Amino acid sequence: MTESVFKALADPNRRRILKLLAERPMTAGEIAEKFNLAKSTLSGHFTMLKAAELIQEERRGATIVYSLNLSVVEETLAAVMDLFKVNKDKPINWNEIES
Repeated sequence: MTESVFKALADPNRRRILKLLAERPMTAGEIAEKFNLAKSTLSGHFTMLKAAELIQEERRGATIVYSLNLSVVEETLAAVMDLFKVNKDKPINWNEIES
C-alpha cells in the first residue's frame, strides 16, 4: 500500500466518493449531484483517487464512468488489518466503522 492511498483516504469527500462507488459505478455528473463542490474541486478528488488506484475510469463516448478498483481496495483493507493486528478470522462489523 502506498502513501498515496493514505493521502486519498484522508479527505472526507474522497471517502464519500468511494462509498458512493461501492454501491455502483457512476458517471462524474452523478457523483457531482451528491456534492456542493465546484467541478474543478471534484476533478481534483478524482485525480487523487485515480493516482492512488482506488478508482478507475472508463470512457463511454463523451461520458466518463468511475468505479472502485476492488483489488486495490481489498489490498488496502488487508494492509490496514495487518497493521492493527485485526483478527482475520473474526468478521468485521462494518456498522462500527465510522465514515
